[in-house]
Parts: sequence; C-alpha cells; structure tokens
Amino acid sequence: MSAIQQTAAASAPYNDYHQAPVTEKQMAYARQIATRSGVVLPWEVQQNRYALSRWIDTHKIAKPTGQFSNYPTSKQVGFAERIARMKRREVPQECFRDREMMSKWIDANL
Repeated sequence: MSAIQQTAAASAPYNDYHQAPVTEKQMAYARQIATRSGVVLPWEVQQNRYALSRWIDTHKIAKPTGQFSNYPTSKQVGFAERIARMKRREVPQECFRDREMMSKWIDANL
C-alpha cells in the first residue's frame, strides 16, 4: 500500500464499526424501545453504531412471560404440520403446548 493510500485509509471517517454511523433500521428500533419504555434516548448514543447497539441491548423489552409464552410459534406449528403431512404422521399433541418440545420434534423429523 502506498503512502497516499495509507493516509486515505487512516482518514476514512467510518472505517471502524465503533465509529460507523447508526443505520436507519437500528435507529427506528431504538426509538421504538424508548417510546414503549418511556426512556430517553441520549444524543451521544445516537452518534455511533456501537454505542446505540449497547443501549439497545440494555433497554430492549424482555419477551413476555405469560401463560402462553412457552407455546410454539405459528411458524413452528405450520412447519411441523407440513413435515407431518410429508411423512404421513401426526405431530404429538404435547408438542403444541411446549416450544422446545416442538423444536425437538421438528429436528427429529427433518
């Protein structure tokens, strides 16, 4: 690499993840978290991707822990039912009440 190329590379404004600007998608997600939780999104955090990523990890909303939180997702159920049709068998009823059990059934029947 020539001296000119080294100087240009060293002065590139966003050659490092820690200094890269935030993405629109990242910013939208952070604003959504701030709005839902009532937390202020600091200006300094909005200035680089790494800082905003850390803020998001700290403030993101936890997954629900209600009565149905351990049930399989609709995508899991649909996929399992497609596998069952192809294999000409049924998905065990207990799999419809436990996400992990459904996942294991899918893995075992692929």
